[in-house]
Amino acid sequence: MDSRRTARWCVRLASVLVATGAAVGAAAAESPAPVPSLEVDRYLGQWRQLAAIPQYFNLACARDTTADYSLDPRGDIAVHNRCITWTGSVNEIYGTATINDRTTNAQLHVSFPGVPTQDQPNGPTNYIVTALGPDYSWALVTDPTRTSGFVLARDPALDPQGWTNVRGAIVAAGQDPCTYLTSPTTGGLSAIQPLCAT
Repeated sequence: MDSRRTARWCVRLASVLVATGAAVGAAAAESPAPVPSLEVDRYLGQWRQLAAIPQYFNLACARDTTADYSLDPRGDIAVHNRCITWTGSVNEIYGTATINDRTTNAQLHVSFPGVPTQDQPNGPTNYIVTALGPDYSWALVTDPTRTSGFVLARDPALDPQGWTNVRGAIVAAGQDPCTYLTSPTTGGLSAIQPLCAT
């Protein structure tokens, strides 16, 4: 499948998944539960995206999607998202994450200046860490409506048990692993396919 067909396929799939996710999110009585305690210092650094529910803002990404988190001078979290596009260029964006829940530190508002619907700082929670590997080797992130989802990892690949743990965490968060697509990563998976087929 060439890159244009793949991109068109991803756009169509994202539209269906976002619509389905919105319906599921609207029916959900509560937001997904955050992890009981997030150690912010351990969470900082680089994460690789190994799977995600397609979103309009990451459809340009063909492979090697990363998120780098660091503390900024105000004590918020500076966000640097980066990926390689279908044409081989680098796509990147900078933003800020503000902790909204000081009990767990696991519910945040992430904003990106200049991006419609995402450019308001200090807004409502739109980033919930719902599961973490005990050694902070992987994380599952979603939002209150469950219409987004990201499997993040420190390394470019997870072993079979790691993927089993991730799929279990997705189900525990009230989501379907089949709505997640794997993200091609150098040193990891190379195909785009539903996570339930991995």
